[in-house]
Amino acid sequence: MRIIDDLAALAALYDDPSPLSLTKVAKSLTPHYRDWIAASRFCILSTVGPDGTDASPRGDDGPVVRIIDDQTLWLPDWRGNNRLDCCRNILADGRVSLLFMVAGSSNVVRINARAVLSDDPALTQTFTQGGHYPKLVIVITLSEVYFQCAKAIMRAGLWSDMPPPAGLPTAGQFLAEMDRDLDAQTYDLRYPTDAAQRMW
Repeated sequence: MRIIDDLAALAALYDDPSPLSLTKVAKSLTPHYRDWIAASRFCILSTVGPDGTDASPRGDDGPVVRIIDDQTLWLPDWRGNNRLDCCRNILADGRVSLLFMVAGSSNVVRINARAVLSDDPALTQTFTQGGHYPKLVIVITLSEVYFQCAKAIMRAGLWSDMPPPAGLPTAGQFLAEMDRDLDAQTYDLRYPTDAAQRMW
């Protein structure tokens, strides 16, 4: 088995990144990213620690995180299996990534950030479900946010029988916030056809 073990060999396998894939990165929550994340009831929290990496699904019956400001999110740590993999990792290394999904949308919004844990009642007791409070809140400070190419969701057909929620920001709208010369409507209309030609 041939192993790719340096950047030059890796880069030789691929074309240059699309300029829009670099343009779409924001350093804080734009209005459209705020709206999209507020509509998300499910995310995957990824962490890294001395024993390796972990990815944990997080979900709620409303927004999965609370947006505090354009750099800060609160993620309540609701009851689970008490392994505490992500929490132990955050104590050792505050770097985290989150993938936000919305049923019906082929976009995924990604956040790279740093996190700390807080059991301050001023945070934990602002969340309640049936009289229960989370034992702690993961306080997330954003470094960058961007949407992921939709092809993975399209290839898997995850939401092929479900339309996105009305008013959910689109990929074209995310891009137009970062590039005022881009026509969001044209981008969104063309994307399914363009993507179909580059799916595999």
